[in-house]
Amino acid sequence: MPDQYRVLIVDDDAEMRQSLAVLLDRSGWDVDAVGTAQTALSRLDGTAPDVVLSDVRMPGMSGLELLAEMAKRPSPPLVLISAHGDIPMAVDAIQTGAYSFLEKPFEPRRLLTVLKHAAEQHRLSDMTKRMREQLVSLSGLDRVLLGSDLRVAQLKAEAIDLALSDAAVLITGETGTGKELVARALHRLGPRRDKEFVALNCASLAPDRVEEQMFGTADTLLGSFRKADGGTLFLDEVAACPNAVQIKLLRALETGVIQPVGTDQEVQTDVRIVAATNEDLSPMVEAGAFRADFLYRLNTFELRLPRLIDRGEDIVMLYEHFVDQFCETYEISPIEMTAEDAAALLAHSWPGNVRELRHVAERRVLAARRGGGSVAEALRTDDLVDDVPATLREAVARFEKTLISQAISNHGGRMDAVAEALGIGRRTLNEKIVKLGLEKSKLLD
Repeated sequence: MPDQYRVLIVDDDAEMRQSLAVLLDRSGWDVDAVGTAQTALSRLDGTAPDVVLSDVRMPGMSGLELLAEMAKRPSPPLVLISAHGDIPMAVDAIQTGAYSFLEKPFEPRRLLTVLKHAAEQHRLSDMTKRMREQLVSLSGLDRVLLGSDLRVAQLKAEAIDLALSDAAVLITGETGTGKELVARALHRLGPRRDKEFVALNCASLAPDRVEEQMFGTADTLLGSFRKADGGTLFLDEVAACPNAVQIKLLRALETGVIQPVGTDQEVQTDVRIVAATNEDLSPMVEAGAFRADFLYRLNTFELRLPRLIDRGEDIVMLYEHFVDQFCETYEISPIEMTAEDAAALLAHSWPGNVRELRHVAERRVLAARRGGGSVAEALRTDDLVDDVPATLREAVARFEKTLISQAISNHGGRMDAVAEALGIGRRTLNEKIVKLGLEKSKLLD
């Protein structure tokens, strides 16, 4: 074999221990043999065996007790052997987690086959674990779900499992918790990774053009569904999706069948739906602002991203992770974090969640590049720019809101004059006023 399998033999009988060692050594195994279970436990980390072969009845700690101790930490499979074994003992051993149970005297070929299968399974499991960890890192999932907090660990495991599914997923959480990053990770970790990930902001969908934007046209416009065919369609800010748009989307989400504008021909698409919202949709359903059937189609599974402030010491871990990344990006030496830095991180309320933390880490690194800086200073800088939008979309929306509000005030609420001054149609103006949540009466007070 290109790479020897490693076995750790545990038996208090020196003659049996030697006999097993010779058999396995001659069969091409890398062998380590010890006389007690306590010694075996101390060897596990250092020798990293692929399988442990242990007697059951031994003084001090039995093979079954060794199995129980190994179950408390990541360990290789354990095969038990005993001259005094019986059916109840074998059943108990297997149910407790033993890979297999053999009675002495054993048939050498049978023993070698069981050990080989156990070692192969261990290496395959270990390789799969390493590959998944690499994929998590490459997918960007560790940018928001890195840490030791139990909820975060469970969320990461759930996200990895959901990546392999085609079921719809609804991602909820406050602004800045990393909803789109998680959505992209679900795509990159899954079988659709080689196809397109298409992100669509539902707040920007106009009811009169939704079919063109979503389903395309008969001539050139593909539309989001056909662009994402075979891949993932990410519906961001789904709470802002107008009711009329929800109706038009529902059939496409349920069947995958769309009809491009300008043709009677139906097109079958294969799209995985991932949606995100920072609002609680249940009250919106009760108020009639969001369709219950549309919500049920979106939330087959739900991932709730926690607020950063609720993640305790993970804040420090994430900060150090981001700082290390930025130190590499900006080519500077690692920055040592002081007790004052840690205290400042844990005392902050983090309204911008992980996104804000990442910005603070980058500013700290840039300050260190200039020869100074601290976390407290980076946070004070953040306070000064709290009103700066985090994305281009938010910046455009804020600019439009300011511009339209000023125009309404300047023209005394005469909407035809406002539309003309802004260079847009009256209908477009009305849509923007609704979308931006502007109240004309308050602007004219």
